[in-house]
This record gives sequence, structure tokens and C-alpha cells, in this order.
Amino acid sequence: MGIDPGLTRCGMGVVEGEVGRPVRLVDVNVLRTSADEHVSQRLVHIERGIEAWLDEHRPDAVAIERVFARSDSSTVMGTAQASGIAMVAAARRGLPIALHTPSEVKAAVSGSGRANKAQVGAMVTRILRLDAPPKPADAADALALAITHIWRGGAQARIDAALAAAGRSRR
Repeated sequence: MGIDPGLTRCGMGVVEGEVGRPVRLVDVNVLRTSADEHVSQRLVHIERGIEAWLDEHRPDAVAIERVFARSDSSTVMGTAQASGIAMVAAARRGLPIALHTPSEVKAAVSGSGRANKAQVGAMVTRILRLDAPPKPADAADALALAITHIWRGGAQARIDAALAAAGRSRR
């Protein structure tokens, strides 16, 4: 499951697949909150939405966009708060959590870490064999996170397992 955290729009996407095999769309959605609501109520809405999706889809792992500094501190704060909610919800279930930077995700799905939103949406459409790009961009970004995690997370899990095994064998 990929989560593109945001206080106004929080994208969630679930894909199924494995390295070397086609990836398939399971579901995609965007949780929306109103700027007119208090931040605490918006976070409760996001938590309930993420919790419901985790219960419904029972993912093997959760990939969340790593929060990075932007010029607008209010935007980065809301993103960080939504990201924290997603991490707590996944951690409560004992799910592996991976954080991927936007440039990692862009590079994984498009081949360029500088791809724009339209390019990411087009590649997600192509990879998942969809008729049209997921809208809004937060939906496509969440799916791109999930795809990236399958493609990169699988390799990283094998590396981590090999390192752990090597550490045990040296003892």
C-alpha cells in the first residue's frame, strides 16, 4: 500500500505484484479534509480513512512518501502530521513501513528523478495498464509509491536478509 500524505489530500493506493511480474491495481482513493476544520479533526479523519483501508486491504507493507523540506512550512507541517498518522496506523498492525523520497519514486516509475506530476501519472497508467491516469495527482503518487516499494522494497528485503544472515554466520 502506498500513501502520499497530505493534510488536505492524502492519496492511498494498493497494488499487487512482485519483482519481475506485472503489477496490478487493487484500489485507489484520496482522503480529503477541509481547511475550515481544526487540524486535530482533519487528522482524525485521515486516521480513520487509513485505518479503514488497512483493515479492508490488509497490505503486506506500507510505503509512505518521505517528508522533505519545502518553502512553505505550513505545508510541510501538515504533510508531516499526516505521515505520522500513517506510520502509527501501520505500526499498530506490525506492518513493515518504508519511506521513499519523491525523487526515488519518480526515478523508479519514470526513469528520471526529476519527472513531473504528468509524467508520473502517465507511467503509473502504463505500468498498471489503466485507461486513464488516476486523478488527482495524489492518487497517482500513492500508486507510484506502492509500485516503487514492490520494485525496490523486494530487492532491499533480500539485501537486508542476506546481511542479517551474514551477521549471524560470523558469530
